[in-house]
Amino acid sequence: MKKILFLILTLLLLAGAFVAYIFYQRVFAPNVKIKDNKSFLYIRTGSNFNQVVDELTSQQILINAESFKWLAEKMNYTERVIPGRYEITDNMNNRQLLQLLRSGKQVPIKLTFNNIRTKSDLASRISHQIEADSLQLIGMLNDSVLLKSESLNSENVLCLFIPNTYEMYWNTDAADFFKRMKKEYDNFWTEIRKQKAAKQELTPVQVSILASIVQSETKQNAEKPRVAGVYLNRLRQNWKLEADPTLVFALGDFSIKRVLNEYKTIDSPYNTYKYFGLPPGPICLPDISSIDAVLNAESHQYMYFCAREDMSGFHAFAKDYNTHLLNARRYQAELNRRNIRN
Repeated sequence: MKKILFLILTLLLLAGAFVAYIFYQRVFAPNVKIKDNKSFLYIRTGSNFNQVVDELTSQQILINAESFKWLAEKMNYTERVIPGRYEITDNMNNRQLLQLLRSGKQVPIKLTFNNIRTKSDLASRISHQIEADSLQLIGMLNDSVLLKSESLNSENVLCLFIPNTYEMYWNTDAADFFKRMKKEYDNFWTEIRKQKAAKQELTPVQVSILASIVQSETKQNAEKPRVAGVYLNRLRQNWKLEADPTLVFALGDFSIKRVLNEYKTIDSPYNTYKYFGLPPGPICLPDISSIDAVLNAESHQYMYFCAREDMSGFHAFAKDYNTHLLNARRYQAELNRRNIRN
């Protein structure tokens, strides 16, 4: 009898040990294998548990998917999937992974955008960084009701977006992205900047539109305030701006290297050779240096400028047309020498 009891007890202990071992393997044993020590799991809004498992297996993150699914049910994760971008590290166990996913504790992204010319450019750049897709973003940028509520329109809406680096969550949708950019815009336009804009007899939106032209004219930050001063002089004397970059924008061909006289006849509100004043919207997203260049424009008597013939990216400035004509002819001669015809 004692031998039978001992055998039963031994079997129970072995069974218990086996169950404990299985439990340990399913809960505490490493179940994540990542080659580069860490990876990111992206869970889209509206995803269900099966889609999360599919994503984990497609990225070959899980060593044993069945043990993960077993514990997910025990921890009530299967019905409470939280979208986001999660940092997964090598050798995590199922419990650690599920605690992370249940917590919704995401790693934010650093969203950046610059060198943007059009709304399509912006929508594409942003959609590659957050969950909102380009169609949703374009829809927002063309939403007349939304834009009117912010005193904007579909032509000047890009003035709202200040190129910079912003920390936000990956699963930000189009509406929340817009709200965040509006908040950043309001923070950027401090009272000091607003006062400087008023001194130039411009609104913040007009400053951004002019800054987009300045930025398209020169990449030299040191020269931007002088270029801005030329355009402000023209505006104050009721001259047409006659800015070549606005023609390029109107034509939509950004490969143009030489603006020809025939381009100046195009009928577009962005043709500043044809129409007085600022165009209806920016021709690119001006960066902070360009905006501040307009706000702190150089005070001078220059009315003209032309790219230098040394192709340095700097410009020759002139107060009178005859001097400007000489500068322009030198530059045109260099273009001809280099066989740059359009």
